[in-house]
Amino acid sequence: MRLYTLSKRHFVLVFVVFFICFGLTIFIGIAGPNVIKTTTTSELTNSSKLKSYPLNSQPLSTYNQQLWLTCVVELDPPYESRFKINITLSIKIHGVTKDASTRYKNNQVHNRTRQLNCARKCDEIIVAHLGYLNYTQYNILVSFEGLEKLMVPIMNINFTWKTYNPYFSQVEIWFRFVFVVLTFIVTCLFAHSLRKFSMRDWGIEQKWMSILLPLLLLYNGILKYALFYRVS
Repeated sequence: MRLYTLSKRHFVLVFVVFFICFGLTIFIGIAGPNVIKTTTTSELTNSSKLKSYPLNSQPLSTYNQQLWLTCVVELDPPYESRFKINITLSIKIHGVTKDASTRYKNNQVHNRTRQLNCARKCDEIIVAHLGYLNYTQYNILVSFEGLEKLMVPIMNINFTWKTYNPYFSQVEIWFRFVFVVLTFIVTCLFAHSLRKFSMRDWGIEQKWMSILLPLLLLYNGILKYALFYRVS
């Protein structure tokens, strides 16, 4: 292996380059854009009866990657003691295409049971989560059943849309592109250094590296970019 024949100067240089790259990634992570982008919508209500809330998401793209919808129930007045109740959420999702026409993502109504933990303010609960985005906008109709069990009136319900920040996705793509190029260069140099040796003479390190480098090339390249540029 090349590692066993490195001089002291080259050995130190390898570690210096490693720590420089490591520090650079930490700096970009701190100074870079936020990972999650949030948008909050408040729905005022004067009763705890069953009510439907039509919600429209912001315009989306493949750079948003995923979509979450959460809600927080605020009580009026805040309740001092902590209590728990089970509520049922009825969710219907519509997907809006690029030409502003609405198509059903799923015609059926999804019913989900959530446990609501309340005190001065109820804990945040997940209403819906879309792992991939096929439409440029989503219209979600949310209905609550079981809120009448609350001991105090509801002041309002805060809905929050959460997606990946598009700027973060672009930074991630450029990072992966740089690592694809570096991995390709390292793979070529590694293959060139072993071309004069028979596979029988390879050590366990060379055999594993010959497997891991192509897999790393696929992970940072085609497999990841397909998530952003797949056909809807």
